[in-house]
Amino acid sequence: MSNNFGTKLQDGQPLIGTMVTLADPQVIEVISSCGFDWLFVDGEHAPLGAMEIQGILQAVHNRCPCAVRIPANQEVYIKQALDSGANGVIVPRVNDAEMARQAVGYAKYYPLGERSVGISRAHGFGMHFVEYVKTANERTAVIVQIEHKEGVENIDAILDVKGVNAVFIGPYDLSASLGKIGKLTDPEVVRCIHHVRDRCLATQTPVGIFTMDAGAVKSLADEGYTLIAVGMDTVMLGESAKRMLNQTRS
Repeated sequence: MSNNFGTKLQDGQPLIGTMVTLADPQVIEVISSCGFDWLFVDGEHAPLGAMEIQGILQAVHNRCPCAVRIPANQEVYIKQALDSGANGVIVPRVNDAEMARQAVGYAKYYPLGERSVGISRAHGFGMHFVEYVKTANERTAVIVQIEHKEGVENIDAILDVKGVNAVFIGPYDLSASLGKIGKLTDPEVVRCIHHVRDRCLATQTPVGIFTMDAGAVKSLADEGYTLIAVGMDTVMLGESAKRMLNQTRS
């Protein structure tokens, strides 16, 4: 399978993934073998450090692209995720164009940015260094997360930043920034989500979103979302266990 994530994003076809929060290699092997188009590795809210994230990427073993959500828009997090072999980074709470430029600068090599150069797993610990550096800017994705009302207000300026490959909407934090935690169907929350989506579609920028509802995926794809994360490993484990237990008791 080709893991040129940058090209996959630009193809315009829906990419269906799920969120990974557990570092157990057997769990990762199972999930990455299920046929997902990509995996959302959560290094922000899940207790995953640099070594755990690299272990996840090793367990996936190129079965599908992995985008790592880093804890914060800082060089060390972006550098470690990409050097470990991530196909992209999801940068949380990007609220303005300067924050977007900062993320691109940390993630892309010259001339698009100033990504630090080191020997790492991403290029076979130096064995494929020349080939990796030559194509890294094209292959790796910088995905900025819009999850605050300030990001909504500044979406046009953010989309103008060269090197931003996609936008990912965080509906839960966005609702919280509007004082409506978890009220995803509130008219103001919906309006903000739709505004970001519409501006992305108008500029042909791939746009994604997270949902816990598998039944909503088709409608989201019909609305133009092409980077969709549905559910997460811990929830799938819990729901499957409860369903099996309820079946045995009934």
